[in-house]
Amino acid sequence: MSIYKINDIAVLIRDNSYVGRGIVIGKSNDGNNAVSAYFIMGRSKNSRNRIFSERDGVLYTMPFDESTLEDPSLIIYAAQRKFENKLIVTNGDQTDTVFEGLKNGKSFSDSLKTREFEPDSPNFTPRISGILEFKDNDFTYEMNILKSADQNGSACNRYTFSYEPINGLGHFIHTYVGDGDPLPTFQGEPERVFIPDSIDEFTNTLWDALNHDNRISLYVRYTNLISKNEENRLINKNK
Repeated sequence: MSIYKINDIAVLIRDNSYVGRGIVIGKSNDGNNAVSAYFIMGRSKNSRNRIFSERDGVLYTMPFDESTLEDPSLIIYAAQRKFENKLIVTNGDQTDTVFEGLKNGKSFSDSLKTREFEPDSPNFTPRISGILEFKDNDFTYEMNILKSADQNGSACNRYTFSYEPINGLGHFIHTYVGDGDPLPTFQGEPERVFIPDSIDEFTNTLWDALNHDNRISLYVRYTNLISKNEENRLINKNK
């Protein structure tokens, strides 16, 4: 199989009951839009008790029913926010770590050196993060994963991937290979996936392919590289 193959993201996730949380960043096939997507899944009652909510330009995970919320520490956070000409998207409160790091002149990867995987033994869920930097009617992007070096959480391995955009190509990183106990951590480089021109097509493809029992919320943004207009789609399983 060619290393340059571009996958249909639906094929990658349709038969996988638990890919966990996922980030996709890339460029639409017509070259007009920078594209980002973030989704969350959950198996426990507490994890499933969430929605996405956008407020003052920031995307948050929020409790659906506050009266039944248990431990909010790893499930309630700002998932996406802007800093100047940059868009940050992550699967945890490291969104704010990157935001503060950029404010203080640090790079994306240097900001994340202060963090590591989540302390949820025995899973040691990786922290996944992405950033888009807009400039000269185009953009570049980076993705990062912080993952445990072994089954005991003894050390943190840190990987950053930097990309120049190619029409129709996106990169997809997620927390788990699939379901399991403990949950098996994502392996290798972010997966190459096709990005269509239509935000509705991409949103529907992603949402329909995610396991219907475990999917919780999805947020997709298309940013026009010339006009800078943003088009967003937000889906919550909990209404």
